[in-house]
Amino acid sequence: MNIKGCEIKIVQGDITELEVDAIVNAANNKLVMGGGVAGAIKKKGGKVIEDEAVEKGPIEIGGAVATSAGKLKARYVIHAATMSMDFKTDEIKIRNSCKNSLKAAEELKIRSIAFPALGCGVGGFPLLASAKIMAQEALKHLRENKSSLKEIVFCLYDRQAFDVFNKGAIGYLEYVTGKLQAGPFSTVDAIIEIDGGIVVIKRTNPPFGWALPGGFVDYGESLEDAVRREMKEETGLELDDLKQFHTYSEPGRDPRFHTIATVFLAKGKGSPKAGDDAGDLKIMKLSELDKLSFAFDHKNIIRDYIRYKNEGSA
Repeated sequence: MNIKGCEIKIVQGDITELEVDAIVNAANNKLVMGGGVAGAIKKKGGKVIEDEAVEKGPIEIGGAVATSAGKLKARYVIHAATMSMDFKTDEIKIRNSCKNSLKAAEELKIRSIAFPALGCGVGGFPLLASAKIMAQEALKHLRENKSSLKEIVFCLYDRQAFDVFNKGAIGYLEYVTGKLQAGPFSTVDAIIEIDGGIVVIKRTNPPFGWALPGGFVDYGESLEDAVRREMKEETGLELDDLKQFHTYSEPGRDPRFHTIATVFLAKGKGSPKAGDDAGDLKIMKLSELDKLSFAFDHKNIIRDYIRYKNEGSA
């Protein structure tokens, strides 16, 4: 698919054989090239790639640096530090390493770049989550920058990984660019009071963490209709005494793209149950707020709600 003059492709094959300007190596922050994609790049391109990379390391986890590509068909290798030498990775490390790889590509003024599935080798990160994170960062980069890139390739070695990325990356981008249009995107969240606490859900899609239940407003939907639909889908609850609380519009509040969230207050009616998009659901006492890690700016929103309850103003 094409976004602002850049073609985003999913291909199955050997990334070391691609004829692109740069390929990305899912690296450790010391830039030592061991197994997996790094080992394949060193084997085919030569140890000169590792020697040049190690001279530039160690780098910050989530950072990226470029080297020459030795005997490869590509001109450059961009080493994206998705982990340290403990081989552990997570959403933030993958997101930052993808973002900084794209920045490095712009600095090189190249036209094409190919990525493996970042974090999914020795890091053990789920393929679908990686696909969505990388798609989010590619979309964000192309929309926010005047890019020299004309082709971004996600290269997967086997068919199963290809199918996951094709659905997770291209399917996601088609949904965002086709159905949701250009943004900023309107979302709704709800602080649902029930059983002496409020409902929070554990997200299964990046960005990960606990969150207030909510989602995007569909075309032709009012905010009130959207929040009632989302709450039913995510928590199984009907809403009573629904009222708008506050709108949150800071451009950096959502790491994916610019969202404007209208937050509602309501009483929950029924038995809460996590929907298909939620990994877990709990009734959180307000005193437990600092014990949980929240996505977006939802911890600050709940703090505004606590102040409202205590002082009568947000």
